[in-house]
Amino acid sequence: MNIILIIFEGIIGVLLIGAIILQNQGGGISTTFGGAGEFYRSKRSVEKLLLWATGVLAFLFAAIALILLLHR
Repeated sequence: MNIILIIFEGIIGVLLIGAIILQNQGGGISTTFGGAGEFYRSKRSVEKLLLWATGVLAFLFAAIALILLLHR
């Protein structure tokens, strides 16, 4: 059980790092991948999605860390 939680903790940690890096302040995700931002979708919706994903991943990371701490 602990090994599965440790693996999930690592995966969530990598995803959390990726979500934080994609939140390039001032540039947005479109400039990260070489685009100039000419999309029909608003940049705001992508930023909201990244912010939401970061919050969820951070919560999961902390919850799994606490579970691992209490099961020692």
